[in-house]
Amino acid sequence: MPMKLIRPLAALALLVASALPAFAADAVYPPGMRLGMVPLVGLSKAKTFPGFENEDGSVKVLITELPPAAYNEVVSAFNANPAGTGNGVKPDKVETPAGLAYFTSESGKAGDTLVKRYSMIVPGTGFSGYVAMQVPENASKIYTDEAVRQMFATATIRKEVSADEQLGLLPFKVTDLAGFKDLRTLVPGASIILADGSESSGYESKPFMILGLIGATPQAADDRARFAQEAALQIPGLRESRITMSEPIRINSQPGFETRIDGVSGKDKTPVTVVQWIRFGGGTSLRIIASAPRDQWSDAFTRFRAVRDGIQPKG
Repeated sequence: MPMKLIRPLAALALLVASALPAFAADAVYPPGMRLGMVPLVGLSKAKTFPGFENEDGSVKVLITELPPAAYNEVVSAFNANPAGTGNGVKPDKVETPAGLAYFTSESGKAGDTLVKRYSMIVPGTGFSGYVAMQVPENASKIYTDEAVRQMFATATIRKEVSADEQLGLLPFKVTDLAGFKDLRTLVPGASIILADGSESSGYESKPFMILGLIGATPQAADDRARFAQEAALQIPGLRESRITMSEPIRINSQPGFETRIDGVSGKDKTPVTVVQWIRFGGGTSLRIIASAPRDQWSDAFTRFRAVRDGIQPKG
């Protein structure tokens, strides 16, 4: 290429680069998340949600995980309406290290503030990665459409999140994993699954547990019984449910309730027995759901109790 052309092109490249926010050096993963990206300078890990935000919190980037089918559903919707739906939402694609991503941008309001909203979905192994970003009008000259697109293009997937990182997010300590090897955060800082199976092969055919906190629960004994039974019959994925036992117990010296249910679970309709423990507290209560195929129940129940009794408050 002639030198007369190289110099103007080099100057143009420098001009374009200087007009865009700079990037940090490496991909950053919000705690507990398998999806990460290289945030634009001025964005750091958010304090109250998984993702990034600027210093005053007006620019927000939420990163989360959705069921694996979500990505294909979005792809189908994009292919059916490649020009968009006519409501101001602009569909687009971008290549990322995680795979081909689909994203949209639109203008809107957050209260009285004019904002630009962006969303993106990327494929993952056993999940779909999702990003939602909001930029107020007064920050749009820094966080432009092109800058956001470039940040989205850095989206990448890490294969695993360490057990220590996931357990460290919980508001309680899990001191005994009872041999469970597969850990997966369901809601960062709120719930986790411990399993013998895996996300890719399915959990229902082997013992697994879900540990998490729920909001305020009834304090009166009679109300607790009704609450526990109603909650047990609404366990997601459990069908043909039948309560076989429900009674008050003490869990680590605190009032609790144990409910056992027989039912079927999974696409293969595996016959399972499920135990639900609720350890009642003040503002929040601990809820444990543990499931095992009926032919594995005896050994699994011993492990379930070991995990339950090893849960301790932090601090």
